[in-house]
Amino acid sequence: MENVVVLIVGAGPAGLATAACLSQFSIPYLIVERESCSASLWRSRAYDRLNMHLAKEFCELPHMSYPLNAPTYIPKTLFVKYLDDCVERFNIQPKYLTSLESSTFDNGENVGPSRFM
Repeated sequence: MENVVVLIVGAGPAGLATAACLSQFSIPYLIVERESCSASLWRSRAYDRLNMHLAKEFCELPHMSYPLNAPTYIPKTLFVKYLDDCVERFNIQPKYLTSLESSTFDNGENVGPSRFM
């Protein structure tokens, strides 16, 4: 495995946004997700009629806009597709079904070992 500089825990919207930004700067990262898919909360725990409560301009990920014809308040299905498009566009490859058991950081060495389950 290449030298990972950043460990991202969780492949939800924040984890995917972080991965997209790091990839723009060619910073090596590892993204782990305990579930079997990205955005699992949105896929399996949000009700189907859910819409964003903020206008789309305030809910965009970095480096990725919504389509011009997207509604002002993004529905769940469109948001999940948008996140899938982000994964594809930035070639994000989360390690699914992987949990972080522990992690430490040695400031003197600027490294920290992590253990995964």
